[in-house]
Amino acid sequence: MHMQDLEGVKEVPLLIFWPSEWNFSRGLKMYVVESKGGAIACMLLALFFLGTWPAVLAVLERRGRLPQHTYLDYSITNFLAAVLIALTFGQIGSSTAEEPNFITQLSQFLENWPCVLFAMAGGIFLSLGNLCSQYAFALVGLSVTEVITASITVVIGTTLNYFLDDKINSADILFPGVACFLIAVCLGSAVHSSNAADNKVKLDHLPSVPEDGEKPSSVIPDKDGKDLETGNEYAEKAKAGTADFLVQLENQRAIKVFGKSIFTGLTITFFAGVCFSLFSPAFNLATNDQWNTLKKGVPDLVVYTAFFYFSASCLVIAIILNITFLYHPILGLPKSSFKAYLSDWDGRGLAFLAGIICGFGNGLQFMGGQAAGYAAADAVQALPLVSTFWGILLFGEYRKSSRLTYALLISMLFMFIVAVALLMASAGQRT
Repeated sequence: MHMQDLEGVKEVPLLIFWPSEWNFSRGLKMYVVESKGGAIACMLLALFFLGTWPAVLAVLERRGRLPQHTYLDYSITNFLAAVLIALTFGQIGSSTAEEPNFITQLSQFLENWPCVLFAMAGGIFLSLGNLCSQYAFALVGLSVTEVITASITVVIGTTLNYFLDDKINSADILFPGVACFLIAVCLGSAVHSSNAADNKVKLDHLPSVPEDGEKPSSVIPDKDGKDLETGNEYAEKAKAGTADFLVQLENQRAIKVFGKSIFTGLTITFFAGVCFSLFSPAFNLATNDQWNTLKKGVPDLVVYTAFFYFSASCLVIAIILNITFLYHPILGLPKSSFKAYLSDWDGRGLAFLAGIICGFGNGLQFMGGQAAGYAAADAVQALPLVSTFWGILLFGEYRKSSRLTYALLISMLFMFIVAVALLMASAGQRT
């Protein structure tokens, strides 16, 4: 673009020109995604972010960091991400009566409090779902947890959003996609059952007594490179997928899974899925007021203001529950304290990173949903496509498993790919 082409242009915010397909509206005095192309771009980026942050939390749990410590750190930066989005996208430009900016709308709480409550309810549902997920990651694995929770979210949440959004999404494309997610949840349960059986076979064949002169491979090194049991020098790490690897992981991780019931893990996972299925419809109600809770003339919450309230309630619930779990832990975890949490800096940077990634992922999902319908935005629930990749790459999940497990895993991922394509193809355009 030549300089003479800029003549007559009065506003060039930060001298950045956004691609035309994003179609950010300047008439609203803030950046709002309006086109299908922009919405799909937001969804794809959100899909990557939301599929990555669980892997980061799982890394910390496998290193032995208490999930209460990790989740408190995660919740802080998750909220800060929402504040950053609100103070940038939600604050740029002049406020108008129809579309007040973030700071202006915060001062209107007495007028729009019903929608604020919907946004905060959505945050509570998400916080409970995330809290349950960090325990489910250990009990049933990263990939299966994401498959089941994401599928339940789509089956329930997408259906609710479709009707809340006045059916702006194409039903004959949307609901076949929902059916694919439903099939995926069945395959996900089958994958976990088959993989658990494979692991049992591996452990049954694990030698109980090492040969003379050999160190037990089930002993793992601590942070200083010494055996946790003996304090001697570094023990060789077992190969992923072997029985020794499973024993080493059990010794090191914070949540012990040997002897835990599969039913316990799946129960926590399904409860998390129900919570996840409700947060998006609640946010939809907050930003579009389909139930007419606001007085005439009061503007709906803009997506950035709703996201701020949403994330604030996430933070409050996370603080209350995780501080409680410090002193009254569940699933056999050791007790801790708030003082111990403050002094635990090992892995804090990764926990902060997970919160930032998740915060931006949720924000992008809502920006895309406000433009193309929240039912279509639920395509980001295909995050198991991303988390399964991280699970295999980082954690060695499904290494040396049976052919049946591999066949079920491939079938599950294929159903997700089809579901994502269908849900995004059903995208509408909000008027």
